[in-house]
Amino acid sequence: MPTLLSVNVGMPKDVSWQGRTVHVGVWKFPVHGPARVRRLDIDGDGQGDTNGHGGEQRAVLVYQIQSYRHWKQYFGRDDLGCGQFGENLTVDGLLDDEVCIGDRYRIGETEFEVTQPRVTCYRVGLRLGEPELPALLVSHHRPGFYMRVIHEGHIQAGDPIVRTRTGPGALSVADIDALLYLPDPERAKLRLALRIPALSPGWQDSFRDLLKSVDGRAVVAATGPAWNGFRPLRVAGVVPESTTVTSIHLAAPDGSLLPAAQAGQYLTLRIPEAGSRPGAQLLAVLDARCRPLPDQRQTRAPRHGERLSDHAAAAERDPRRRGTAR
Repeated sequence: MPTLLSVNVGMPKDVSWQGRTVHVGVWKFPVHGPARVRRLDIDGDGQGDTNGHGGEQRAVLVYQIQSYRHWKQYFGRDDLGCGQFGENLTVDGLLDDEVCIGDRYRIGETEFEVTQPRVTCYRVGLRLGEPELPALLVSHHRPGFYMRVIHEGHIQAGDPIVRTRTGPGALSVADIDALLYLPDPERAKLRLALRIPALSPGWQDSFRDLLKSVDGRAVVAATGPAWNGFRPLRVAGVVPESTTVTSIHLAAPDGSLLPAAQAGQYLTLRIPEAGSRPGAQLLAVLDARCRPLPDQRQTRAPRHGERLSDHAAAAERDPRRRGTAR
C-alpha cells in the first residue's frame, strides 16, 4: 500500500542567484508529528512565487521516494533527503505513470484530489544545485504532481494512502505532462484531457491553445512557414540564466517585427563563426514564447556548446514539429 513517508514545510526566503536576490519557497523540511492541512496549504508552509505555485489547485506538491532513488543514481549523489525537491509530501508509491488526474486519495484525516503535474521551474534546480533539473524532470517523466484539498485535517509520516476515487479519462500525470511538453501531442488525448473537471484551469487553457494549433495544421501546411530558407537575425541580448543555460534574444536587423511564434515552433540557427565547422546548424527550441507554460511565463533558451556571435541566420520550421539541439 502507498505510504506517506514525510510531511515537509518551509517559509519563503531570499537567496542569491545569478548575481541577484530571488524570493523562493522551495526549501522544505520534514515535520515531526501531525501537520494540519488546510484548503490552501499546510500549516507552516508558504510559496515564494504565488503565480506559479500554491493556491487551491496547487495546495500540496507530491514527490515519490522512487524518483529520489532515480536522481541519486543519475547525479551520483547520496545527500538527497525528503523535501529537497520542494515537495510537501514525500511518498512511497503513487508513481507519475500510475496516478491519474482526478484521482482522490485519503491520507490521515484529509482527502486530496490530483489536479496537475509539477510545472517545470528553475527553483528546484537552484535548490539542488543542478540547473538542468527542470528539463530533466520532463524528459525522465518524473515531474511529481499537485493536489487540491477536498477535506481538511491532520496528516503525519507513516499514514497509509488510500485511493477513494478514480479520475475520469484515465490520463496519468506522466501522460498530461507529455501532452504539454513533448512533441506532437495527440488531438484525441488533448480533447480527453479537457473533459477532466479536476485538471487545473491553467493547464486547461494551455491545452485549448494546443488543440487550436493541432486543429490548424492544415492551414499551416497550406500557408507554409513564416519564411523560406535562412534569414539574417541580430542577437539583441544574451542573458546568462545559469552556468549552463543562456537566454538568447533575436531581432530583425532592420528593426521590423518578427512573425508571432506558434505552439511547438523552433528555429534552426546557422552561426558562421561557430566552432571549426563553417555553417554549423544549432537548433533553438522556443519554450514559453511559443508554448506558454501553465500558470507561469518563464522563457528558457537552449544550451549551446559554442558562443554565439553578434549575428546569426535562422530558418523558421513547421510549428507542428519540435526537436532537440543537434
